[in-house]
Order: sequence, then structure tokens, then C-alpha cells
Amino acid sequence: MARYNAPLEIHVHGQVTLRGDVTFVHLQDALKPLWKYAGSRSLADAAGSFYEDEPGIKFDAHEHLLQMCWTVEGDDDFRQALDEMCMNLNELAQTGAAIEVTFYDAEFDEEEEGDSPDAESRDDFVILFVGPDPASIMQVQRDLLVQDVVSLMERHFDGAELGGVVAAIDTLFSQRFDDLVSSLQLGRPPRGGGGMGHGGGRKPRHLH
Repeated sequence: MARYNAPLEIHVHGQVTLRGDVTFVHLQDALKPLWKYAGSRSLADAAGSFYEDEPGIKFDAHEHLLQMCWTVEGDDDFRQALDEMCMNLNELAQTGAAIEVTFYDAEFDEEEEGDSPDAESRDDFVILFVGPDPASIMQVQRDLLVQDVVSLMERHFDGAELGGVVAAIDTLFSQRFDDLVSSLQLGRPPRGGGGMGHGGGRKPRHLH
């Protein structure tokens, strides 16, 4: 169902490794917030993207992969659907994964409004994380941060010189994980953003 005059085009991109026992029925239920938002009656109906050249939402049963390169028209209320989707995927994920979401302002014309002091695009970009436990989610967050930091610093330093920087990042994530475990042991809800799963788990690996 088309959303007439929708102010945003929202692109969801990511790949999630699923448990071996996950079926299409499980996935359809987990992704219900997305296909319901799109106005469809099933995941199969909504799997195609707003743009025909994008793969859309695909389930590879042999490789146990959920692959998303999917655009839908909508508004900021789509963020609630994303939160619900992440909570559902936590229950199905085998490992941690990152899902990139880009919000494009379909109503903003840069050429016409760029010179106006009051004109402001609603473009936005967020990364959501899913996983079977907090440790797996933190591992993905840690790996992405290391990639970003090393890529930036390699403009000025040789990669071999950055071991101390990576070690410092590992220390920060280890402390965050220890704080999370302590809060759970004390019965307090953990602090953190959307996509953090429930339950305990192993410490994040330190990859150098």
C-alpha cells in the first residue's frame, strides 16, 4: 500500500546470521513490524523494495542469512517499527550484526531550499545492533569502531603503530561489559540503546 505524500524514503541495509532452526515462518513473525508498516499482509508481499533495482528482503535458508537492502516510504514513526524488529531479531540471531538505516527527506529540494536559512533537510543515518546476547552486540560495536578509528588514523600513522589505540578501545568495551554484568547481577536494567538483547553472555573477543 503506497503512502501518499510520505515525507521520507527509508532504506534498511544489513545482513543477520540466524540460528539453524529459524524458518521463514519465524522470520515473518520477527519482521512483522516492517511489513505491517509497509501496509502488506505478509513478508512475501512486502519483500520487494520501493526501488526495483534493490534486492529487498531475502531469507537464505541454506546459509541461514537474512539479507536486507530494502526501501520503504514513511515518516519518523518508522523508528518504532525498527525498535520492535530489533527486539524480535535478537531472539533469532546466531551472532551479532549491524543494520544501517538511512532516512532520506523526499520533500527537501537542495537546489530550491539550500539558500533559505530556515530550510533544513530531515536526512538521518543510524546503525542498529542485534544479537543473541549483549556480548555479541558489543563485539560488533567494537569491531566497527576499530575499523573507523584505524581507517581515520592510518592517514597519519602506519597501521603497525596503532596497537595501543586498539588495546584502549578493547579496554573501554571490557569495562562497559563488566558494568553491564554488575548491573544485571544487582537486578537493575542495563543502560544502553535499542537493539541490546536480554540475558548474559561471554565477554567480547579482543581482536587485534
